[in-house]
Amino acid sequence: MSENIAGKVIVITGASSGLGEAAVRRLAADGAKLVLGARRVDRLKALAAELKLPEDAAVETDVTDAQQVKALVDGAVAKYGRIDVIINNAGLMPHSPLERGKIEDWDRMIDVNIKGVLYGIAAALPHMTRQKSGHIINVSSVAGHKVGKNNAVYCATKTAVRVLSEGLRQEVKPHNIRTTIISPGAVQSELPQSITEADVAAGVADFYEKFAIPADSFARMVAFAIQQPEDVDVNEILFRPTAQEL
Repeated sequence: MSENIAGKVIVITGASSGLGEAAVRRLAADGAKLVLGARRVDRLKALAAELKLPEDAAVETDVTDAQQVKALVDGAVAKYGRIDVIINNAGLMPHSPLERGKIEDWDRMIDVNIKGVLYGIAAALPHMTRQKSGHIINVSSVAGHKVGKNNAVYCATKTAVRVLSEGLRQEVKPHNIRTTIISPGAVQSELPQSITEADVAAGVADFYEKFAIPADSFARMVAFAIQQPEDVDVNEILFRPTAQEL
């Protein structure tokens, strides 16, 4: 179903693989006008070419750089005259026990998972406020609801996404802007590959091999939230593989 998706201008970060790529494929099939942001621009351009998107639909974007995120969004508005949806999807998951002091990994998670979302909000909000319409979708995680060992910092960043999104929801009501938090469980993506500790990576890889469901499951959640009538605001979607207990 492409109801309420076709023709919408949608910006997606972290669009070159995993959940972002799956969302791109689904929304392109539903007729959205897409602008894609990611660091790996070669993969991004290949995806855009495969889906026959305009050549300038693929924009090299590092979400830890506020100006690059602003350029991504402003470029979409310059091209299409508006932005209907932004999906702040880029994320990292380098799990490790706190006692190992992986400060560089902690900093990367904070910069991408929290600041990257904030920069996306900051870039899109002025346009949506002016339009008196729009939809901001922020990607959290089951880890934003439940804390486990070896992933305290990741859980903290994903909890922050939920808190920021709820504050945003309340603030944008006068401007007719919708907000959605999507919190996936184990979904097939490259997230486990960002883990730098070999023993932790092995455990997560085994968990994903047993339980992870296809990335299209995330894409369907995105489409569900977007395609609701404009007077329906789906604020949070939490989903897991049926077999996932945590």
